[in-house]
Amino acid sequence: MGYFVTVEPGVNLYVEDINPSGSKTIVFIHGWPLSHKQFEYQFDVLPAMGYRCIGIDWRGFGNSDKPISGYTYNRLADDIRTVVGTLQLQNFTLVGHSTGGAIAIRYMSRYNGYGVSRLVLVDAAAPTGFTRETADKFLKETLNDRPKMMQEVTDGFFFQYITPRFSDWFFQMGLQAAGWSTAAVVVLLRDETLFEDLPKINAPTLIIHGIHDKVIPFAQAQEMNRKIRNSHLVPFQFSGHGPFWEERDRFNQILTQFV
Repeated sequence: MGYFVTVEPGVNLYVEDINPSGSKTIVFIHGWPLSHKQFEYQFDVLPAMGYRCIGIDWRGFGNSDKPISGYTYNRLADDIRTVVGTLQLQNFTLVGHSTGGAIAIRYMSRYNGYGVSRLVLVDAAAPTGFTRETADKFLKETLNDRPKMMQEVTDGFFFQYITPRFSDWFFQMGLQAAGWSTAAVVVLLRDETLFEDLPKINAPTLIIHGIHDKVIPFAQAQEMNRKIRNSHLVPFQFSGHGPFWEERDRFNQILTQFV
């Protein structure tokens, strides 16, 4: 079931709500520059196991509205808080991948983890995101040849082989975002950090990270593990930046055991 939630006047976020009557709720926040559709191989399985799975497209991405402004961690966390309040969610597991992990971290620190019983950070872009060199390269390409940039993202995302058809699907998902929002989040990943947020996380935290990740180095997962109380790091030996797809059976099993 898909619907829109208004987070501010003129800005509506798309929410995919699968199995609303499920006994346990898992909220998924996607990575840059993707959408909730990146979690297809969780949504295919977990609702049938009795879980309620909610995928939120950030402003500027996926099926959500694409305003020109609001691409800061605070505003993106505020958007999540509005969705949580509108849906009256309580005692849910929050799963954030890559930049979605950074947004989840800011949500936890800014709102004292409101409603969250467990936190899952998947190859999170934290405590830092892109280096200045990487960000400036992606920013230039986004503003001049966004399809080329998205192809480079696709090519560097996975450690395991992906088929040409899967690559096409993933590529098109990234292009569903607006160019201006894609660029704005590159700047966000370059200029904002989350060092001060990590000690404020008060929920049991599972950190999943592919050891072959070329986007966010595994060392950052180790740093988060040191800085977040009551956190547990699970390395994924055969994954790059996408363990939710590359080792999806193991990912789904570990996630449901944690929830």
